[in-house]
Amino acid sequence: MLKIVAIALLAYAAYCGLLFVAQRQVLFPRYMIPDPGATDTERMGIEVLWLEASFGKVEAWFLPPANGPAAGPAPAVIFAHGNGELIDFWPLLLERFARMGIGLLLVEYPGYGRSAGSPSQATMAETFTLAYDRLMSRPDVDPARIVLFGRSLGGGAVCDLTLTRPARALILMSCFTSVRAFAIRYLAPAFLIRDPLDNLAAVRRFEHPVLVIHGRSDEVIPFGHGQALAAAAPNGRMIAYDAGHNDCPRDWELFWRDVEIFLSDAGVLPQLASGN
Repeated sequence: MLKIVAIALLAYAAYCGLLFVAQRQVLFPRYMIPDPGATDTERMGIEVLWLEASFGKVEAWFLPPANGPAAGPAPAVIFAHGNGELIDFWPLLLERFARMGIGLLLVEYPGYGRSAGSPSQATMAETFTLAYDRLMSRPDVDPARIVLFGRSLGGGAVCDLTLTRPARALILMSCFTSVRAFAIRYLAPAFLIRDPLDNLAAVRRFEHPVLVIHGRSDEVIPFGHGQALAAAAPNGRMIAYDAGHNDCPRDWELFWRDVEIFLSDAGVLPQLASGN
């Protein structure tokens, strides 16, 4: 019996060791992302920026507001995408921000796409801090109206950023409470998680408006994670859609209406007229 227990413990220790080594390949599956092909950034009016990180250059794209510099300093959104995506996937889906008079900064992860480095919580934090500071240096951006927007894994990137940089509002779509919350799914102790990305702790400290958007049928990050994030935020609001993870939102027009109302209430955009 003692031999069986010893063998079982050794097998479990080996399993935990494998998880410890391989977990970043699961959290950051960058080599499995299909090549999206070339994006005509010039035609789309996108400014390609390169952030000089300690580990090399990381790419970011800035889409300025459609109303141009004549309107004065404008609000801006910093967007962090999911773990199986690239910034290339998002300009067309998120260009509505530009039409709303909001600049959009798409920030790549280290080691993703054309960017140098390897992804981790530390390298992501360095990258997004550089991106934020680069955005703040622009005369066409209003530093008092910065919105951080994260989808799935991207929630970890923007929540981390709230700990060191101010923002007017935070949007979390299909996000988790923390990576450690998934340890039990793999029968592993939480202390083995190398990149905890504790979004729950971050939103508890964030006093400005938080919009949590989550699909009721999310098969990757359970709906309860979104509920917990909204409940933890001092100024939280939750919107639930009949959607899963990768199809959230299903109705983009409804999504944009909800986002515009939130940004108006948060003081990022002018107040909407009554009845809108």
